[in-house]
Amino acid sequence: MTAASPVPATDAATATPGPVPTPEAVPLVNPATGQPLLDPETGEQMMGVPVQQPTTFLDPATGKPLVDPETGDPVAAIAAVPPTPTPTPVQTSDPIAAADGVRDAVSEKSQTVGSMVDTLDSMAIQMGHMRISLWDVLFASAIVLVIVVGAWFATKAIKVLVARATRLDETQRLLSEKIITIIVWVAAFFLGIDLLGIDLTAFAVFSGAFGLAIGFGLQKTFGNLIAGIILLMDKSIKPGDVIAIADQAGQSTFGQIRRIGIRAVSITTRDQREYLIPNENLMVNQVENWSYSSKNVRIQVPVGISYNCDIKRAEELMLQAARDAKRVKQTPPPVVWLDKYGESSVDFVIHCWISDPEEGVGNVRSDVLKRLWDLFQQEGIEIPFPQRDINLRGNEEFEQLVAAIAQRVDTDRKD
Repeated sequence: MTAASPVPATDAATATPGPVPTPEAVPLVNPATGQPLLDPETGEQMMGVPVQQPTTFLDPATGKPLVDPETGDPVAAIAAVPPTPTPTPVQTSDPIAAADGVRDAVSEKSQTVGSMVDTLDSMAIQMGHMRISLWDVLFASAIVLVIVVGAWFATKAIKVLVARATRLDETQRLLSEKIITIIVWVAAFFLGIDLLGIDLTAFAVFSGAFGLAIGFGLQKTFGNLIAGIILLMDKSIKPGDVIAIADQAGQSTFGQIRRIGIRAVSITTRDQREYLIPNENLMVNQVENWSYSSKNVRIQVPVGISYNCDIKRAEELMLQAARDAKRVKQTPPPVVWLDKYGESSVDFVIHCWISDPEEGVGNVRSDVLKRLWDLFQQEGIEIPFPQRDINLRGNEEFEQLVAAIAQRVDTDRKD
């Protein structure tokens, strides 16, 4: 007995040998038990073609009736016809599932409000399998507004709590605020997604393209954000530092750091101009930090005196003027160096130290020079004008000019 597909016949006695065109063969099952009929020799399930009288089947290879090997009777079987799959209806998906639940709950509480919600829900736009109604838009807007306001108040409360942490310095407080703020907004985003019940698969293609565009557009923003966090972590730049940084034109900007934001660092100069410098610039460019490890800054004040003056006495007066200045530190003490012999003066440099560079350096130089001016006036120390030697070559015209001037002088004397 083979597992070839049998051919059914209405009368086994009149069956003729040879292949008979039949429909597709199907597995056979026992009508009494519902179990598959197996071939005793091969153990495979028997196959057959169903007909109107499903008690007799013909072997599709020989055309002879199939018989039971044990009884010799024709096989009595029912074809196991696989059920025809029922097509599932195409349903539209609602991208905001939570809106439907709220709409049903409102309808149960109040029919008037429920009818208004149903009216808003009926104003919808169909985009493929996705349906967006006016009620969905209003519901999502309300949830987003609540989430944003809640996250904003949460960040404000966190800043107050971090400010009260006395064990943290200013840099650590600022770094903690930024990290916790990022965590709060990320949590608020996922909480909003959960409350809205948004089916993100409906926006898979759109969100992928939108995310790619945002990635390229906000590349610099995220770069500045990471740069700002790194600057706060290594404490190379922190609020209150006095720095000097050069721009692309080579001009140096000097000021005090007021705030390190998500995108830029705010620097305020002495004339109250506020510069916003991107965080990445402070990462890749050379920065002169006057208060990185110490706030002590040395200032140079150049001074020139006449060659006819007593340089030792002038040096004593310079030291006195530097010591009397209000912001000049006494330790380390001011010193005076003889710099060079200039064309018109003997040049000195006064070196003095300050500990508050955020208050400016120009005003310190001005204070020292004004005090030195008064001391020089009292001691008769001269601050020279530029001096030049003029050499005139002799020629006939020049000699005539000299003779005319001499004659004029003699005439004036006689008169």
